[in-house]
Amino acid sequence: MSANVNASSPTAASQEPSLWELCRAPILLTIVGGAIDTIGFIALVGFFTAHVTGNLVLAGAAFVKGGAGLWIKLGAIPLFIATVVISKMLIDRNRQTHRTLGWLFVAEAVFLLGFMVAGLSLAPFDNPDGVDLALTGGLGLVALAVRNTASKTLIKHISPSTMMTGNTTQLGIDLSNFLRARTRAGFQDLLKSASVVLGFVSGAFLGATLYVTIGFWSVFPFMLPIAYLARLAFRNEFK
Repeated sequence: MSANVNASSPTAASQEPSLWELCRAPILLTIVGGAIDTIGFIALVGFFTAHVTGNLVLAGAAFVKGGAGLWIKLGAIPLFIATVVISKMLIDRNRQTHRTLGWLFVAEAVFLLGFMVAGLSLAPFDNPDGVDLALTGGLGLVALAVRNTASKTLIKHISPSTMMTGNTTQLGIDLSNFLRARTRAGFQDLLKSASVVLGFVSGAFLGATLYVTIGFWSVFPFMLPIAYLARLAFRNEFK
């Protein structure tokens, strides 16, 4: 009689991660991404902290229309790239990937703290070409550039948490697949992709509401999930 435990046994089933464990990191990361991007856009006269695409579009519009803030939006590109290069070099120098991921989350939280402190000290930002706006926006941009580097290297299995075009496309694909064949696996895929998109939308609305209420203090609550994920990473419990 075999002593091996088969996949259908209670012991094997108990070792399988729950749906919350699978969705926890993507949901928390997208909530923070949506919130910080929205807070930055409202407070910094249309500056995007979470991704470069929006700044490129706005820079093009400013160039054609002669609007202000062109140098800040164009300057975001080399700053973003430099952050990615430095982050990738640090990743390549460390063998313990879970600890490296933990330190990347710590770096993100530290730069988010700098983003909040700069915003509290320098706001309101009335001049779209102001150095104070560039400094504050740059700190937020660096925080999420570190995140994007981790997403492309150490946590490639997790959907991008700062850009929703691909995730929304995946949601449509998963919905189509589930409508065609209503399987348990298809439902889990649909639930995971929907949770990512809804997480970003929820973060955007929550960030906007908090910013209108408490200004740049609104950044602080979104540092807590990053600290929690850093703890999970250091303990090698990041799923």
